[in-house]
Amino acid sequence: MNQPPLNNPPPLERIVHVINPQGLHARPADLLVRCADGFESTIMIQKGSEQVDCRSILSLLTLGATEGTELKLTVQGHDAENALAAICELFEQGFHENGQPSP
Repeated sequence: MNQPPLNNPPPLERIVHVINPQGLHARPADLLVRCADGFESTIMIQKGSEQVDCRSILSLLTLGATEGTELKLTVQGHDAENALAAICELFEQGFHENGQPSP
């Protein structure tokens, strides 16, 4: 069974809101997966009692996160702060769907 190393820092948590009008559909889910893949930390997203891995596009889509949905991010690992900041930025910018250019 995979267990985190004993020296692993405690998880970081943050609440985010889906602000893009079409919710967490395929394109934003793909952006989340690509972003998460750039980090070694474990990145989980929770809606209610359902928690999924941010590296699984199908799992992200099963959340059914529409505009206004509150999600809890939990990130753990040596690069957790950077991973959390990058994921939160995607949510804050509405996945670049509100007329803002993509990076």
